[in-house]
Amino acid sequence: MTKDIWINLPVKNINKSVAFFTQMGFTLNEHNPVTETMASFFIGDRKLVLMLFTNDVLAGFSGNKVADTSVGTEVLFSIDAESSQEVDQMLQKAENAGGKIYANGGEKDGWMYGGGFIDVDGHRWNVLYMDFSKMSK
Repeated sequence: MTKDIWINLPVKNINKSVAFFTQMGFTLNEHNPVTETMASFFIGDRKLVLMLFTNDVLAGFSGNKVADTSVGTEVLFSIDAESSQEVDQMLQKAENAGGKIYANGGEKDGWMYGGGFIDVDGHRWNVLYMDFSKMSK
């Protein structure tokens, strides 16, 4: 049976990515030391593990080229927010840390509020607040 799942993410520069995700408020995983080729963070209350590897290391693990994020999106990461204000705060943190906003915070379908940012390596992240009490049944 599967015990856990984590994200392995290719990055160009470990130090630059560590600085970005630290500014985002992610928790450095002290069980894995930061090296020239890898770093690790915990995300959220459930402590999802985000492993950062340099592009060449991840390509070696996967046996495949790393996707070019300037021309396509391989995956969209979604973060669950506690409120619409937290969505906007996360977007602002991303921008302050050197990321780019690709979708400003806004309401959708009367029960969701979300926006999106691009990290320093071009990976896209979605931040959503969902008020299920307002969802039509």
